[in-house]
Amino acid sequence: MDLSPYLPLLDPSTAQALVGVLLVVAMLHVILGGCAYGVMLERKLSSWMQDRVGPNRVGPRGLFQPLADGLKFMMKEDYNPAGVDRALFILAPAFIVVPAFIGFVIMPWGGEVDITAIVQFFGLAQPNATYPVRLIAADINVGVVYLLATGGLGVYGVALGGWASNSKWSFLGGLRAGAQMISYEIPMGLTLLCVVLAVGSFNPYDIVGAQLAGQWNIVQQPLAAIIFYTCLLAEANRAPFDLAEAESELVGGYHTEYSSMKFALYFLGEYFHLITGSAFFTMLFLGGWSLNPFTGYDLPFAATPLVALLQVAVVMGKITFMVSFAMAIRWTIPRFRFDQLMRLSWEGLIPASLILLLMVAFAVYFDALNYLWAGSILCGVLIYMFSWIMPSSSESNRRIKMIGSRFSPVVDGEGTLAGRPAVALDDRAMPDPRQGPISIH
Repeated sequence: MDLSPYLPLLDPSTAQALVGVLLVVAMLHVILGGCAYGVMLERKLSSWMQDRVGPNRVGPRGLFQPLADGLKFMMKEDYNPAGVDRALFILAPAFIVVPAFIGFVIMPWGGEVDITAIVQFFGLAQPNATYPVRLIAADINVGVVYLLATGGLGVYGVALGGWASNSKWSFLGGLRAGAQMISYEIPMGLTLLCVVLAVGSFNPYDIVGAQLAGQWNIVQQPLAAIIFYTCLLAEANRAPFDLAEAESELVGGYHTEYSSMKFALYFLGEYFHLITGSAFFTMLFLGGWSLNPFTGYDLPFAATPLVALLQVAVVMGKITFMVSFAMAIRWTIPRFRFDQLMRLSWEGLIPASLILLLMVAFAVYFDALNYLWAGSILCGVLIYMFSWIMPSSSESNRRIKMIGSRFSPVVDGEGTLAGRPAVALDDRAMPDPRQGPISIH
């Protein structure tokens, strides 16, 4: 098939740009479909964990449920409350969705593929030219910095949505979410520096290549991986860090006044960020398309088209696993109080990530990168042993005594309880088996 009379001959850089455009279009649709069915996956996973059936009415085995949910959102009334800043009220949902989309352009989905035969088949090859292309939309040296910068823009959508709604509840929810996201960006950046310092590059391909040649970073730096994934959940406002959407306290948080598709964008934005963060975690700590977490045989960097498809499938599988793991965490661990959430970051994760960064710096200086796993274990032991000297704040939300309650019972002059059983003096959650399996803390 000769297309040369109709199209100019391709140079290798143009071929790479065309592959990048095709990847952007393909992955955009994959992510949109993944978010729609990610909602269904979470509903099915939660029903399985709670011994329920889950959605199973719309389509075979409920597979058309995301289509029904999308139609429901589109047919709902799009209501703007009185007094809102209309421009910012409409733009705010886009500020939380768009950063997750544009961050994908630096994600490596596979290695390098030689498409010279394909270009020659269409008659567009230049004489004696080869066409090796990388399965990435934008292969830039500071790809990791770019992803952090775009990911940090999500806080604007949360803060603007709460402020533009002209509602005290939404404003408080936006403030809490903004404080949470900014606080957890610090330990996330520090643990990311641990990886960058060990690899010596901000380029995503260099990070994946270092793991192909050695071990996955989750093997060498397990503590950094745990802290990074914890911050990832907090950045995406996922449970147990979903304080911005604590319905029992803030009605619905920063998106209380939103309806129809504007609310759907906020709702799906959580899944957009979760998928983007899982892809980022796969690149940083799970070796990208690597199959072997330890040193040895692995999928090559330069691959044939069939091997490249396998590389893409491996990356997609790891992302799906990490998204499912985050969903399992949501239905396993209860929500933190806001003071507990902020204390975890400022008094726990930030000092711990600073210690890890110092350990990696020593390993780089003394050329001991192969023993980072031992340094991580040592850091864990040191953090546990010296946790008592870490700064701490006074206990907040402490129990308030109420006269006559179980925690402050009324006592007569002889020291006996005023018509109450002696169990009322006990201050435990379940002081007596006769009370049954309840807690009134």
